Amino acid sequence: MLTSAETDLLQVLSSPLRLRIVTLLARETLCTTHLVEETGARQTNLSNHLKVLREAGVVDTEPCGNFTYYRLRPQVIEALAGSFAELAAVARETAAADRRRPCL
Repeated sequence: MLTSAETDLLQVLSSPLRLRIVTLLARETLCTTHLVEETGARQTNLSNHLKVLREAGVVDTEPCGNFTYYRLRPQVIEALAGSFAELAAVARETAAADRRRPCL
């Protein structure tokens, strides 16, 4: 049901720090300095995680002078959520129909 791109995205979001960053960016657009303050992560570590999120298409960047602002791309999260909703619907249908493969 899930595509390889979606499973790759799940791997990206499996990091607790990256998930925290995504949660923070859902609430507001932030620069690296803000994210360091909010997460307590070292700037170099945070930058590496932001690079992974950027390459996965989860965040967009916006340069602003000496700073770079990060914004969550909600459509990426919505697409993943939609895939899980479809998976849940299939599971409900399977349970309602009591479909099971017989053991041999």
